[in-house]
Amino acid sequence: MVNARVTTARGLARATGAISRLTRRGGGTTLPGHVFRRLAPDGLSQLAMELTEGIVAISATNGKTTTAAMLAAIVGHDQMVCRNGAGANLLSGITTALVTRRRAATIGVLEVDEAALPAVSQQLAPTVLVLGNLFRDQLDRHGELELVADRWRVLVVTLDPATTLVLGADDPVIDGLAGLRVNVLRFGIDDPRASLTVQDAAADSTFCVRCGTAYVYDEMYLGHLGAYRCPRGDHQRGALDIVARHVRGDGIRGTRFRLDAPDGTSEVVLPLPGLYNVENALGAIAAAYALGIPTALAAARLADFHAAFGRFERIVVGDREAVLLLFKNPTGANEALRAIANDVAGAQIVLALNDRIADGRDVSWIWDIDLEGMLDTAAHVTCSGTRAAELAVRLHYSNLAVTTMTTTTSTLDAFDAAIVRAPPGGRVFVLATYTAMLDLHRALADRGLTQPFWEEQA
Repeated sequence: MVNARVTTARGLARATGAISRLTRRGGGTTLPGHVFRRLAPDGLSQLAMELTEGIVAISATNGKTTTAAMLAAIVGHDQMVCRNGAGANLLSGITTALVTRRRAATIGVLEVDEAALPAVSQQLAPTVLVLGNLFRDQLDRHGELELVADRWRVLVVTLDPATTLVLGADDPVIDGLAGLRVNVLRFGIDDPRASLTVQDAAADSTFCVRCGTAYVYDEMYLGHLGAYRCPRGDHQRGALDIVARHVRGDGIRGTRFRLDAPDGTSEVVLPLPGLYNVENALGAIAAAYALGIPTALAAARLADFHAAFGRFERIVVGDREAVLLLFKNPTGANEALRAIANDVAGAQIVLALNDRIADGRDVSWIWDIDLEGMLDTAAHVTCSGTRAAELAVRLHYSNLAVTTMTTTTSTLDAFDAAIVRAPPGGRVFVLATYTAMLDLHRALADRGLTQPFWEEQA
């Protein structure tokens, strides 16, 4: 039973959030959580227990927002979902989601920051925990990925035995967690035709988690994700429960694949491009299966899925189209570039690199992006953001063939200029780090071109 202190704290926190949104001062996705935790430090677990159908927590370096949005779309057909749809995935943002949830919500679908996951899971006691992948990201905040992996290993051991662990088995580090649990579902891709012909320069965990020997990859799909085996026999990718086979891409229009699962085979028509979105869809379908939803039904519900904030979000501006893609590390950037590769010719490209706290101060990761040859057919490239100059230098060393490139610190100015330069029916691609995307998204919402990000939170 919720005590009076929690009730009072929730009321004040909800009022704080309402005032924040009305005054447009910002903080509406995190400030209520800060207020609640100050007034009721131990109250989050009580809020979590109010969700009678449990909580699904989803964490990964790449794809947790989209996976959570996909799962919410699947589950939302049957019940009201509480989620942190605006992407505030630290303890304050997750607390805000539970404090401000609609009273009718019965299940939580929450994305959780990799570093915050152990502390959050301890208080939420998730029914299902989805772990997708680990890549180098924000080294100044997270440290090397091995540090996060070590914390996840401890977490997995201490989880309630009733929790179902859903693992992205294409990542060796994630697959290695399966041996620590009994109640496990693995998902992944099994399609040699989708394999990269050359190893991604951004690949991280390519050495055996048991003995340190370099893995042999029979297929490599993105970064270090793929079908791998230790030549000494100490570890290999485990048997997949939820599998994507026969993957077919259709440019930015989407992807199709055959889904094989314990309850049958079905065809998935996903209105998002790229193998990374196949991985996201598999994670969402696997989590839904753990909740008792048939995989064919889950797959069918993804057919009309709309992209999450800045994750291949398509916006119509007059008679032009803008496509927004978030990028924050080399692997994510490489996959975004591959996804648009067949549609770059003649397009306007806006790159936006910020170095605020939420982005990570260290931007050296841009040198690990495989930019060479990827944007050469674009009509124009603009570098923007607080570190626009560094982007321009990186493009210079990629021998960019585009003859017209400009630089500005304002991403909104870069966007507006790109829209003007694009011909009728033309397309603008925006690849931006988190705070740059957030600023642009707010400005476009003010113009009525997209939904305010805080309204995505249920």
